[in-house]
Amino acid sequence: MDRITESEDVGACVRVEIGSVTLEGDLGLPESARGVVLFAHGSGSGRHSPRNRFVAQQLRETRLATLLLDLLTMEEEAIDQHTTHLRFNIELLADRLVGAIDWLAEDQRTAGLPVGCFGASTGGGAALVAAARRADRIRAIVSRGGRPDLAGSALPRVRAPTLLLVGGEDEPVIGLNEKALAQLGAPVKKLVVVPGASHLFEEPGKLEEVARLTADWFTRYLHPPGEVKEE
Repeated sequence: MDRITESEDVGACVRVEIGSVTLEGDLGLPESARGVVLFAHGSGSGRHSPRNRFVAQQLRETRLATLLLDLLTMEEEAIDQHTTHLRFNIELLADRLVGAIDWLAEDQRTAGLPVGCFGASTGGGAALVAAARRADRIRAIVSRGGRPDLAGSALPRVRAPTLLLVGGEDEPVIGLNEKALAQLGAPVKKLVVVPGASHLFEEPGKLEEVARLTADWFTRYLHPPGEVKEE
C-alpha cells in the first residue's frame, strides 16, 4: 500500500451500541454532507483497513459522510485470530451492520442522510444481507472484491442499486460475482471487472479506479427517496 496515501482525518471516534456489544468506529462528516456510507470490512479486517480508509477519504471529498466500523469487538477479534470462525459468520456481521444502520438513523449528525453500504471481501455478502433487511433505508450498495454469493437467499430481496467491482485477475471471485448478479433482485445492478487488478487491487492505479467508480455510483444513486436522477 505504499503507493496509496490516505488522510489521517477520518473523523470522530464513535461507540455504537448494538445489543450487548459496543463497537468502535470512525465517523467522517464533511461539510454539507449529502449522504453517509457505511463500510462493511472483509475477513480479518476492520476500520483501520488502509484500502477502505483510502476509498472513504475519496468519498468524503465528494461530500459523502463515512462510517468505518469494527464489526467485531477487541475480544472477538482476539478469538477470531485463532479460530477464524467469526469473520465468515455472515449473519452475525449482517446483524451488526443492521444495528449500525439503525444507529445512523437515530444519531442527530446522520439522521437525515440517505445511507449506502460499501462492502469488501466477506463484508460484501454481509452488506447485501443487511440491505435486504433494511430495504427502506439502504439506497445504494458497492462491493469491492466481495463475496456477494455469501448473501445466499437474501440476494433476491435486495432492492437498492448494486455495483459489484472485481479484479480482472481474481478469476474465482469473478465467477461468484456473476452468479450473485443473476440472483440479485435489485432493478439496477452492474458488475464491473477492473482489468489487471488482483483481489486486493494493489496494482498501481487500481484502487484509485475503485474509489472513482464507487464515488460515481453513490453520487448517482444515493439520494433521498422520491428524488429522480437522470440515467
